Amino acid sequence: QTRMQSLQPDPKAQYRSVYEALKKIVLTEGFWRPLRGINVTMLGAGPAHAMYFACYEKIKKSLSDTIQHGGNSHLANGIAGSVATLLHDAVMNTAEVVKQRMQMFNSPYKSVLACIRTVQKTEGFGAFYRSYTTQLTMNVPFQAIHFITYEFMQEQINPRREYNPRSHIVSGAIAGAVAAAAPTPLDVCKTLLNTQENMALSSVNISGHLSGMVNAFKTVYQLGGVSGYFRGVQARVIYQMPSTAIAWSVYEFFKYFLTKHKLEKR
Repeated sequence: QTRMQSLQPDPKAQYRSVYEALKKIVLTEGFWRPLRGINVTMLGAGPAHAMYFACYEKIKKSLSDTIQHGGNSHLANGIAGSVATLLHDAVMNTAEVVKQRMQMFNSPYKSVLACIRTVQKTEGFGAFYRSYTTQLTMNVPFQAIHFITYEFMQEQINPRREYNPRSHIVSGAIAGAVAAAAPTPLDVCKTLLNTQENMALSSVNISGHLSGMVNAFKTVYQLGGVSGYFRGVQARVIYQMPSTAIAWSVYEFFKYFLTKHKLEKR
């Protein structure tokens, strides 16, 4: 996704599809190259998702009791998902910056630690949060759509809201696909802010570091026009579907397991 969202890619890193990109990266750069940066994502994902789901459940329950007297309120689901995103992205934004810089073509960083040290030394701590407002602008509507779609799908295929792995996987995948496509223009801008793509910035005579969502939007349009905002949309959907399906099925399993264990203990 990071490679396909590049606005001025190196001739050796130009891809027409997700499959071609994956195949070319593996053949020219090695089998493990597509997994570069996965360790920093895994480190950030644990605490980020813990805060994310805990906040979501608490706010959803409180608001649903107020709005619909204990029923399932889609408004409550959307608000809860949006607020939970603030905590989640505060952790994951840093991890995303490091991951995307390591995934760039000809990335100069040898390891996660080397990347963190270099960015901190050359650009300052603020570099890790340069895209935070853009990420929130993208992820707040994404998560609102994501949670509303998931809860809606559960109402349709699992109305009793029982633990049903198949329904959680299907609902999660559909919710991820629907929510992934909508904010792609913001994701392209976020990638540009995170990677500070040298070839792209120099081609429009930008020296130093690009900052701010408005500047990112203008730069993307200068470089790719309207179609530039939708670079990598296929990769986003393909990435989000299994990602959200796995996240929801694992979450619902532990929620069921812990609740069952607690009831048995009582």
